[in-house]
Amino acid sequence: MLNCFVPGSQGLDRLDPPPADIPEQCVWVDLLEPTLAEERAVERLLAIDVPSREEMREIETSSRLYEENGSLYMTATVVTKIDTDRPESAAITFILSHNRLITNRYVDPLPFRRFVAYSERHPLAATNAPAILAGLLEAIIERTADVLERVGVGLDELSASVFAAPTAQNAARARDLRGVMERIGRDGDLTSKARESLVTLARQLTFIQQSTVIQLPKELGARYRSMARDVVALSDHASFLANKSSFMLQATLGLISIEQNNIIKIFSVAATMLLPPTLIASIYGMNFHSMPGLDSHFGYAFALLLMLVSAVVPYYYFRRRGWI
Repeated sequence: MLNCFVPGSQGLDRLDPPPADIPEQCVWVDLLEPTLAEERAVERLLAIDVPSREEMREIETSSRLYEENGSLYMTATVVTKIDTDRPESAAITFILSHNRLITNRYVDPLPFRRFVAYSERHPLAATNAPAILAGLLEAIIERTADVLERVGVGLDELSASVFAAPTAQNAARARDLRGVMERIGRDGDLTSKARESLVTLARQLTFIQQSTVIQLPKELGARYRSMARDVVALSDHASFLANKSSFMLQATLGLISIEQNNIIKIFSVAATMLLPPTLIASIYGMNFHSMPGLDSHFGYAFALLLMLVSAVVPYYYFRRRGWI
């Protein structure tokens, strides 16, 4: 799908249906899951080279950030499907070419939809291509901040449920350690994807500010510097959350080990308590003809009493020592 946006009196206006020829006043050309014909048309009309989907997946900096024929090519990684159980990382290419912004993407993340809705009501948000790019990057950074805030709240809830003193209300939840590990895994995966996105955004912001192809106005340059500082702060926070996730995972594994040791201790104590009665029952169950007590009228009751005493004595001994 090819979308063209032109400045209007109320903000950005989307040309619907998309024109066959990109008009001169179009400041943002958005390629959403474009077909090969749409890519070729944009390349021919704007004299640029739109990276293919395979090229966008390259991780080398030289393949993601470069200048060609007076145009800036920048590919960033954005976290998508955050509200699902399987968030994904997707590459989005931004091209600044002769006061036009061209975006090539195969996903439709929430920051793009939010920025489009905002720019359609605020004319000053999209006066030129660098301003549109700044608005999109700000929306992506804000969304990433929301993701990290959600992860932080989730880890705090897990920490409270795992390390809180067991009560009747939270005992069952605290013992669901498998569920805790699954949540830690999901939060850790989301944090790693957010960190990856922040790294690519930091490189992109540095690349824009150091480029000599475009001259950013003073106010716009201040916005880009502010975004760069926000990305650094969020990267530090993401590292903190990653360390906290690792600590929570190790603590949960330690609790699982303690639970397993307690279970093994119970079985060990039970086996030790049953050893003397088993020994007595084995001796009196041999049925040799000359065994003493076989002809006694109270032999059976005496054997049962002896087995009971031999089981109770170790039990009280273990309780006195604090082993159970």
